[in-house]
Amino acid sequence: MSRAHLSPHLSRRAVLRGALGAGALAAAGPLLGACGGDGGGDALDPAAKPELSGQTLKVLVNQPNAGAFEVLRRSFQAETGADIQVTPVPYDKLLATAMLDAQSGAGQYDVIMYWYVGLGSLAEGGVLEDLTDYIKANPDIDTGDLLPSIYDPYTLYNGRRWGLPFDGDTHILFYNTELFEKYRLDAPKTWEDSNAAAEKITKDGRGEHYGVIVEGQQVPIILGCTFANRLVGFGGRFLDDTGKPALASEEAVAALQSLLDVAPHALPTPLQTGFDQALPAFLAGRAAQLEFWTDHSVKAQDPKQSKVVDKWDVVTLPVGGSNTAHNTSLDAGFALGVSKLSKKKEAAAAFVKFAASRKQNEAQIAVSTSGSDPIRTSTLKSEVFRKSFGRAADVVAEGLSGRPLVWPNGPEAPELLQTLVDELALALQGKQQARQTLEKVQSAWEKRLG
Repeated sequence: MSRAHLSPHLSRRAVLRGALGAGALAAAGPLLGACGGDGGGDALDPAAKPELSGQTLKVLVNQPNAGAFEVLRRSFQAETGADIQVTPVPYDKLLATAMLDAQSGAGQYDVIMYWYVGLGSLAEGGVLEDLTDYIKANPDIDTGDLLPSIYDPYTLYNGRRWGLPFDGDTHILFYNTELFEKYRLDAPKTWEDSNAAAEKITKDGRGEHYGVIVEGQQVPIILGCTFANRLVGFGGRFLDDTGKPALASEEAVAALQSLLDVAPHALPTPLQTGFDQALPAFLAGRAAQLEFWTDHSVKAQDPKQSKVVDKWDVVTLPVGGSNTAHNTSLDAGFALGVSKLSKKKEAAAAFVKFAASRKQNEAQIAVSTSGSDPIRTSTLKSEVFRKSFGRAADVVAEGLSGRPLVWPNGPEAPELLQTLVDELALALQGKQQARQTLEKVQSAWEKRLG
């Protein structure tokens, strides 16, 4: 991808401000005097073959992916004799937890799971070990098999590799076929179709069911994804080819207007709707449409979790305006890196390599509670992928094999995206118009990027 990484030289305080927000930065103030992000154990030996048997690695993970690490733990124990101790944290606290661990000098973790948006912050903040030479020294990682759509965005910053992909996240549009048939509606191809269906189903459903779920929780990984899905659908981008903000474009304004138009017809209330509210509502059959991560297809077809088994289908994210090219967005998306403070760096790197392997990727996507998606071309071609993702497999493969919308991932990215969702939330509250909102965001991003 083009270098959507932003300025490479930031103070630790600036990095933490971007990762945590102003309030958390104030709370973290006492820790900044004890910065430990530049130190740790000895440098990683890329050619070392560590003795893993008997070792225990501490791993910081995203809570929705905790199930995947139960699968990994059993396999890692069986194959190496080593164990992992998993600490799951909510998705909106993952970056802050990793940053504070390094900046305080605590060094509690050997392996750190990170959302790729935070890559620049973690690299500049001295949180992650540089894995470039390790990856080169271990050709059995088979980087050529890692999906090109995610490998660079997830791992590459300033020409160096800081991790390996773990969860290849994109969104697709799930819809309830029973409700669409009841109201004689076709699967949506455009955002205009989607909005019209939402309005009709909500109006005629009279509170029994709703036409759409709009995830509007005021954090980048929720409301940011909801906006990004429409941004890519209307042909817009976060940054242009030169790395300049592109959020005041006509495409971006139209995308936000589409979101504002549909919000009144959504499951109440969008600004309070996140992962934990959206998923059960769709699985219970209460709503007709949901943009969600692709592994939701596994859950939707699991009778232990879902009341809509065989009553759902998927389409690629709709298009809007004059854009006719369907695409998806790299919403969320996680990688694993080695903590710079770890005293077991070689063993930690071996676990990261193990977790990113073809065998483990296939094992994870086969489990409905793992929250994992494909990261390899070979996985998209595997029988287990076809079986696990079922009717969603072709749409998932299309998105991951294409050129999805990449979010900013430089040091300023967390702060930029929080600014974006703060303004989007004001628009959803009816306090400002679409163009006004995005012009404010554009100005703030330009000021931040210089």
